[in-house]
Amino acid sequence: MGLIDSLLGNAGEQPLDKIAEEFAPLLAPGETLQRAFGLIRDLLVFTDRRLVLVNKQGVTGKRIEYRSIPYRSIAMFSLQTEGHFDLESELRIWLHGQDEPLARTIGRGEGAADIVALLAQNASH
Repeated sequence: MGLIDSLLGNAGEQPLDKIAEEFAPLLAPGETLQRAFGLIRDLLVFTDRRLVLVNKQGVTGKRIEYRSIPYRSIAMFSLQTEGHFDLESELRIWLHGQDEPLARTIGRGEGAADIVALLAQNASH
C-alpha cells in the first residue's frame, strides 16, 4: 500500500532498502534509518537520532532540500484533521526557538498515525 498511499498524498511507508543508498552520505557514523514515509514526491525519514524532511522541488525533482531536525529540538507537534471524510491531515512540528511550526500535509490513514507515534516515541528523549 505504500506506493498507492504516496500517490494519493497519504503518508505511505517506504521500504528502507530503496532509500538507503540515497541517505548513506547523509548519515553520521553509527546512525541508522528507522522508518520512512512518502508524500507524493517528498519523504519523512526517521533515524535513531533525527527526523529528516526531504522536499523535492521543481518539475524534475532534481533539486532536493534535506531538512534535519534532531529529536531534542522538537518542542511539540500536532496532527490536525478536518473530519472523518477528510482526505488530508496536517502535521505541524514546533521547534525550540521558533514561533512558526513546520507544516506538512500528510493525508490520512495508518501512515499519519505511525508518524505521530514515532514522533511521540523519539521526541521524548
